[in-house]
Amino acid sequence: MNHLEQLVAEWYEFRGYFVRRNVQVGKRVKGGYECELDVVAFCPQRQHLVHVEPSMDANTWAVREARYAKKFEAGRKYIPGIFAGIDLPTEIEQIAVLGFASNINVKTLAGGRIMTSADLLSEITADIGGMRIAKAAIPEQYPLLRTIQFVYQHRHAAGWR
Repeated sequence: MNHLEQLVAEWYEFRGYFVRRNVQVGKRVKGGYECELDVVAFCPQRQHLVHVEPSMDANTWAVREARYAKKFEAGRKYIPGIFAGIDLPTEIEQIAVLGFASNINVKTLAGGRIMTSADLLSEITADIGGMRIAKAAIPEQYPLLRTIQFVYQHRHAAGWR
């Protein structure tokens, strides 16, 4: 699991989602699997089901389109079975989190929403930025989120903007 996958998984779990990571789906008769889903998360309170595919690739949009089409199609096909026994919403939000991309001109990829890593970090810091470590430290089980909280709280002391 790369750091972007880890961060996405921590973020959803921290917010109350049940999270599955690196789920192998589509077992083949002669071995192996059709696809791996990076992060699948479900929040019962919000009735929100999300499939997130983070990537640090620098591929062309055409290559990304083909890759994400396969991943998102597999998600729509197999995610209902991942949470067997739980009443899930029929709609699955699918998000491509890209480390090296802009979503100014391209907003979707293979039917999923594009979120840049900068967008993800903005969302995270908007939510946890006001949480002071002394009174509301993020639990140790979320090391990347806790690091972001620590860095964000001390950014001014270090001379950052």
